[in-house]
Amino acid sequence: MSVSSPLIGTKFYRPQSRPGLVARPRLDERLDRGAEGRLTLVSAPVGFGKTTVLAAWLDRDGGRGRDGDGPAVGPAVGRPVAWLSLDARDSRPATFWAYLVAALQSVVPEVGAGVLPLLQTGQVPTEAVLTTVLNQLAALPDGVTLVLDDYHLADGPVIAEGMGYVLEHLPPQVHLVISTRADPGLPLSRLRARGELVEVRAADLRFTPEEASAYLAAATGLALSADAVTTLEARTEGWIAALQLAALSLRGRPDVDAFVATFAGEDRYIVDYLVDEVLARQPEHLRTFLLRTSVLDRLSGPLCDAVTGGDGGRATLDGLDRANLFVLPLDDHRRWYRYHHLFADVLQLHLRDERPDEVAQLHARASRWYERAGEPVPAARSYQRLARSATPCRPGTSTAPPPSSSWPCPRCAATGRRGPSGVGSTTCPTTWWPAGRSWRSASSAR
Repeated sequence: MSVSSPLIGTKFYRPQSRPGLVARPRLDERLDRGAEGRLTLVSAPVGFGKTTVLAAWLDRDGGRGRDGDGPAVGPAVGRPVAWLSLDARDSRPATFWAYLVAALQSVVPEVGAGVLPLLQTGQVPTEAVLTTVLNQLAALPDGVTLVLDDYHLADGPVIAEGMGYVLEHLPPQVHLVISTRADPGLPLSRLRARGELVEVRAADLRFTPEEASAYLAAATGLALSADAVTTLEARTEGWIAALQLAALSLRGRPDVDAFVATFAGEDRYIVDYLVDEVLARQPEHLRTFLLRTSVLDRLSGPLCDAVTGGDGGRATLDGLDRANLFVLPLDDHRRWYRYHHLFADVLQLHLRDERPDEVAQLHARASRWYERAGEPVPAARSYQRLARSATPCRPGTSTAPPPSSSWPCPRCAATGRRGPSGVGSTTCPTTWWPAGRSWRSASSAR
């Protein structure tokens, strides 16, 4: 495949760090360590400040971009830095490699000499072209750092195959940095085992309470109380974009503490951001999975299958984890996950708006699964949510057969009189159970 369109020069300009950024020396130190190895992977969901962190790191020692007096110079090792901002149009292999070579040439012109015409003709195998580039990189006296930003937009099987070849044969004086919303299809486990991979994840990028306090003070100009900062940091879980949106919402509000106390995923800025950047971009089957499983505090493959009525829940959760779609593992074996709190709020809001008739049924399924699994506490909690979400009918309005186990009247369950798995000891005067979208009295079934 050949390249016929001219290359866009602005894709090689790296972002300049903004004044007033919160200092994050712990991240600078990790990136410095990564610069001594083969690959640094910065992988996190949207809005975690991946690009900002990299730009600040590269600016720390006064490196200059292409709009300055010379090539950017990276910290710690003094290498020139080539930056490439990728987009979806770069997923064509020939286009991707043409831009990568051109990015290198922007700081080390001798690399890639004679290669771009080969890519334009498309008559030479990609591996032969990459071998030429790798040999030229090996001859550099000072090496180079190559940053590929928004890599997820161009990633694909063919691109991954070529990048795997590059990583396997990368000269020691060359360092690759990949910034992405989803883990790339590269041999990460092999690089990790060799000690050739440094990872910066969402857990690292989250603002600490101290960083959140410094950011909010600068962004709002308000003297927020320590309690207000702690609440916002806990609700956002250090997610930088959410703190930015909270700061926007705080402007002009007379009662800051009242807003902070009620801040949640229903905030209009949070809803718009997550819908535009995350939810609207998912295929319909995955969007349905996200909405239906949002009723759960914890997620496992079997539990998700029981709630959604489908299968493949474990594989879907693994995929969400790799794609950094706001799921957090709760154990080292990645059997249990949870959604980011604000993401769960938004999902639940859309579930109620788009599929209100499903809410009670989803809670009922979760309750039954927990009961069968021998977990009475989450079973009772799900059942209380079921009670709040359901509107009881008069006895006898449903003719559906009863389930395997009966359930107390939702009005009684809400007050804790009697629940599944023997929770509580008071017998409800009328035993009801979910029957589709309504409730049925035990006495009416006789």
